[in-house]
Amino acid sequence: MSVTEILDVFNDKHEHTGTASRSEVHRQGLWHQVFHCWVVSGSREEGWKLLFQLRHPDKETFPDKLDTSSAGHLLAGEGPREGMRELEEELGLAVRYEDLVYCGLHQEEYRISENYMDREFTHVYLYRCEQPLEIYRVQHIEVSGLFRIDAEQFRELVSGDRDRIEAEGVTYDKHLQAVQERRVLTMNDFTDNTAEYYALLFDKLAEL
Repeated sequence: MSVTEILDVFNDKHEHTGTASRSEVHRQGLWHQVFHCWVVSGSREEGWKLLFQLRHPDKETFPDKLDTSSAGHLLAGEGPREGMRELEEELGLAVRYEDLVYCGLHQEEYRISENYMDREFTHVYLYRCEQPLEIYRVQHIEVSGLFRIDAEQFRELVSGDRDRIEAEGVTYDKHLQAVQERRVLTMNDFTDNTAEYYALLFDKLAEL
């Protein structure tokens, strides 16, 4: 039996107004909170790389698209510290909250379908991790691959200075074994995010 997730809901000023089920939140387009964490590797000198997860083809939204390293809804009564569970559930990373780097809070809304409106307050973080892609213990019902992408090249793709980039990563075969893969990507291969959202990410990377 599936468990009904209850989320805190807010007005557009991020003032708490009550709670609602996750399905009702998206059906009515209610403001709610989510946690995003970008796993980064490299350095300022050699260049940063961003870890993207490849969303499972059975996902309700953005199937087969490349997405934030780890993300999830915050349940009623939760804050970003509780959102860290997504790192362990999706990527197998046991992380201390003190090791995260806060990028900022982003407010975003977009309509996915006639009956699905997303209005999110997104708490955005960075986490530095150098481990090889093959070491990650991914949640296979959610994640079907991992790719590392040069952050500067991705910034140029987002800004329109490039129309495609190359990325190396792994996908998982029918035995759930990691298989090396190289892809040529355009913005159509990624989930939807605003320029303001990515600015939080790139500005914080520039400070590291």
